Amino acid sequence: MYLPELTAGRLLGSWRLDVPALLLVVVLGALYGWGVARVRGRGGSWPFARLAAFVMLGLGTIVVATMSGLAVYDHELFWPAAVQNVALDLLAPLGLALGDPLRLAVEALPEGGAGRVRRIMTGRLVRTLTFPLVSTVLVLATELTVYFTPYFATALRLGWLHELMYLHLLLAGCLFVLPVLTREEALPAWCTHPVRAALVFLDGIVDAVPGLVVMTHGTLIAGAWYLHHAPPWSSDVHHDQQLGGGAMLGIAELAALPFLLTILAQWARAERAQSAALDRRLDGELAPAAPESAGGPAPELVRPWWETEKGEVAERVRRQGHGAGQAEPYGDL
Repeated sequence: MYLPELTAGRLLGSWRLDVPALLLVVVLGALYGWGVARVRGRGGSWPFARLAAFVMLGLGTIVVATMSGLAVYDHELFWPAAVQNVALDLLAPLGLALGDPLRLAVEALPEGGAGRVRRIMTGRLVRTLTFPLVSTVLVLATELTVYFTPYFATALRLGWLHELMYLHLLLAGCLFVLPVLTREEALPAWCTHPVRAALVFLDGIVDAVPGLVVMTHGTLIAGAWYLHHAPPWSSDVHHDQQLGGGAMLGIAELAALPFLLTILAQWARAERAQSAALDRRLDGELAPAAPESAGGPAPELVRPWWETEKGEVAERVRRQGHGAGQAEPYGDL
């Protein structure tokens, strides 16, 4: 018995229940909703955009990948399975990370709980797994292991392993995306915004490798399974695999663009915040001194602090004074 021919209508209208995936979505959604309610209940605020990204792009992608027409046809065609896997590995982690659940947990939990979350985030194991180059290699190794070992073919036969593969792909993607996008200090100090932008660009290139390899690979992936289960209405099995590799490549590049734009937006906000804080400090440091009375003794001339001290503030004052054409070093005194 074969499924009816796959059309756009059937792809959008076919659904099946995946209990483990549904439980995961419900638990993650409930925890996130509790955190938002707790933060707002304390008088704080949580951006609606973050909530929407977590629910719609993050949890929504998990639902679509595991319960939509992709899941209905993934045992008969390769390309729906390929779309499932790359969505769980790239799109869902991006949506979850844009919701910044790590920062939400720190703000929502009591002081002791928030401290435990930070200790876990800065622990040796988590630091090692989320180290930028390590996490990138783990994502690439996960994708290649799925397709070029018996992992994927076995998962098609064993339902519990298929569910475990879903979770494996999701966690591997989160290892890279969550630390990069969170507002918590989850990465080494040298991972500034320019470095993060470069890492995201590199990751976008690396993420394209599995799709290219699958699309150009001469040997069928899980070939015995798909040759045996291919419906009579489907195209050639080799062509089906090429479609899957092309879909993986397209989704990888599609996910890389908003990821990079988000990092650039965070970089711009951080620069504006740093400039505003520096300006406030300058306003306080450069407050005009009260003038001496006419009959009082002449003040002793001293060198101003911005000519004797080192640091970013002093350097900026010296540059501003030079740009304004101040000829006398003691003119303000």
